[in-house]
Amino acid sequence: MIRQFRLLRFLLAVAVLTAPAGALLAPAQLLAKETADASAEKAEKTDDAKTESKPNKVRLAHIALQGSLPESPGEMSLFGDLGVDLRKTIARLDQAAEDDDIAGVILQIDTTPARGKCNELRDAIKRVQAANKKVYAHLESAVGQQYVLAAACDEIVIPEAGIVMMPGIHGEFGFYKDMLGKIGVQADFIHMGQAKGAAEPYTRTEFSDAVRENMTALIDDLYDQAISSIAADRQLQVEVVREAIDRGLLTAAAAKEVGLIDRVAYPDEFRQSLTKEYNADNLVYVVNYAKKKIDTDFSGPMGMMKLFQAILGEGGSSSADKGPKLAIVYAVGPIMPGKSESSPLGGGSMGSTTIVEALKKAADDEQVKAIVMRVDSPGGSALASDLIWRQTCVIDKPIVVSMGNVAGSGGYYISMGADRIFAEPGTVTGSIGVVGGKFVLGGLYDKIGMTTETISRGKNSGVFSTTEKFTDGEREALQTMMEDIYDQFTAKAAEGRGMEQDDLKKLAEGKVYTGRVAKRLGLVDELGTLKDAIAAAKRLAGLDPDEKVRAMILPEPTNPLEMLLGADPDQQQHEARSAAWALSAAAGVAPELSGRVQQALQLMQVMQQQPVAVTMPYWIEIK
Repeated sequence: MIRQFRLLRFLLAVAVLTAPAGALLAPAQLLAKETADASAEKAEKTDDAKTESKPNKVRLAHIALQGSLPESPGEMSLFGDLGVDLRKTIARLDQAAEDDDIAGVILQIDTTPARGKCNELRDAIKRVQAANKKVYAHLESAVGQQYVLAAACDEIVIPEAGIVMMPGIHGEFGFYKDMLGKIGVQADFIHMGQAKGAAEPYTRTEFSDAVRENMTALIDDLYDQAISSIAADRQLQVEVVREAIDRGLLTAAAAKEVGLIDRVAYPDEFRQSLTKEYNADNLVYVVNYAKKKIDTDFSGPMGMMKLFQAILGEGGSSSADKGPKLAIVYAVGPIMPGKSESSPLGGGSMGSTTIVEALKKAADDEQVKAIVMRVDSPGGSALASDLIWRQTCVIDKPIVVSMGNVAGSGGYYISMGADRIFAEPGTVTGSIGVVGGKFVLGGLYDKIGMTTETISRGKNSGVFSTTEKFTDGEREALQTMMEDIYDQFTAKAAEGRGMEQDDLKKLAEGKVYTGRVAKRLGLVDELGTLKDAIAAAKRLAGLDPDEKVRAMILPEPTNPLEMLLGADPDQQQHEARSAAWALSAAAGVAPELSGRVQQALQLMQVMQQQPVAVTMPYWIEIK
């Protein structure tokens, strides 16, 4: 036994002497090495397992388009969603385009945007697509402008019971002469410009030849734009689109068959198909993506203060930021003298005092390097329009106008002093002309048993009497004044466009044009969106168009409390506001009449305060 032990020790010694350096380890070291090797192997296997089992999580931004999508925060109604104005919605789409955590966008379309707003949204969709992210339009049904917007997306998805109604253009024009006659009201108006038909709804029972020709040309161009846009978006032949329009209502299956939509699916089926498309183990809809959350918790000791801040629209802003700014002045609504008015039910008017003050504020701010004026207005008071135009002329900073859905008559007037004018292809603009007159209520007074007695001095003192039509002398005096105003309008427009006045007058006459035609005629400079106008303003100010600058939004939004109580003590404006709210409420009962009610109210308000108006012909309802 001893001999065997000695032999073993001898062999071990020989092994130590002949082994390479570091080849042998002490038992404890050997155990440690074996343990470390085992741990490393186990860790490597664990990492491989984690890599193999790591779930593929895909995030899709879910953005719902709802409500009227007002152009500016100042248009928000008392009961509206604070996060769904057009500017904020487009910002959310732009954020999705830049967000590396977002793989695509699901656009739930529950609204019918006006043409100008639709074009702005389509442009934002293209920016998402440019970032190599798909945009899916999800609708219950697609009607009119809803489909035009959806067509810009990569795919259109509608449930089986949904329908597609292609956007054929249907213009409705109301005439109220006989209706007014039944209640004893007569409209006595004069117009400058053969196609200036702003008063025709009240003085005629059908179109004049000049206005019919102009309206027909307008509808034809809008129709052609819709067909061309859809054909390009869906990669279809123009004739295929025309045939689909002529078929009218299509079921989802029929629409898919002709290539108008991509999927017929319910929401759960659509989500399942997306899970497969993205090979996702976990497909996440980021609902209300990038939408500002409103704090509605008013409990606790600070609850009352938070409530008042929410009502008054206070908090969250800071003026301490440095660097260049760009002012965006929203000139939205009918143009009236005085201060802008907002209705808690939505809508309102653009006051010349408010817009002039906003332009002055932007001009006086040294950090503001340029001004962009977003115009969406059918016109209104000639005087108010002229005051706004004048303010744009005296500002020594670049001013660029971006026209929205409509910028006609007074809307064009306030735009023509800008350095550059951008219009959407479907913007309704032009209508360079003047209308003036009054509504004669004498017959109505007779019907209700009301009598009046007048005492007057001066040949034309009764020019705006509500009981009698114009005398020959009064009509001549009004005609002379309107000719002068029309001459001023066309002279200023010609100067702004670099034309001879006679050439401009040939384009005037009250004629209405689409933005596309206006560009061809030289009435606007470029076709483009608000974003394009902002880039142009930066260039004119010597800034890099791609440089991000802070925006100063003007006029500052009216808070809901001011909407209800009114900030202007002027009795006349108070009465106009009350009438506007009453008619807005009436239109809420019959929504199909809302546009016509607003147009009638606009003309009545202008005529109540000013003898002459520069406003659009007719309420143009495109279906």
